[in-house]
Amino acid sequence: MRTLASELGSHIDASSSVPRIYVDANVPAGVVGYMRRKLGWDVFFVMEHEDLRRAADEAHYRMSRQLRRTLVTMDRDFLDERRFPTVESGGVIVVHAPNERGLNRVLTRLHKELFLSEPLRHLPPLVGRKLDLHPDSHFEGHCESSHSG
Repeated sequence: MRTLASELGSHIDASSSVPRIYVDANVPAGVVGYMRRKLGWDVFFVMEHEDLRRAADEAHYRMSRQLRRTLVTMDRDFLDERRFPTVESGGVIVVHAPNERGLNRVLTRLHKELFLSEPLRHLPPLVGRKLDLHPDSHFEGHCESSHSG
């Protein structure tokens, strides 16, 4: 059975000109504001949706893919291949830094080196991929991660 998200997905992808991001409850609201204001990302933040605030990680994983958005989180559980298979991913970015300023710097580098370098017609650019990013990450080759434990 097709969902509204799957029916509209190709239209959403074709009409979008900015990264479409799904942010779970682990990311501070200040960082979400930075993504929107400074980076210009289209951000769906679960804390702004009463019915999703306390949803299980698996629900966020499925929902981000259905909405054709890249999941951004600080929750390293999403790197677990058994629970969250990469092949079923709409793209996952696990980011960590000691503070919000560090998170913003990591996301700015990601924006410049990934989102601005790949054609946006292929949104989300991380479908079927995961990135595990921190302040010292090297973005060459997109820092792919395939943790399994």
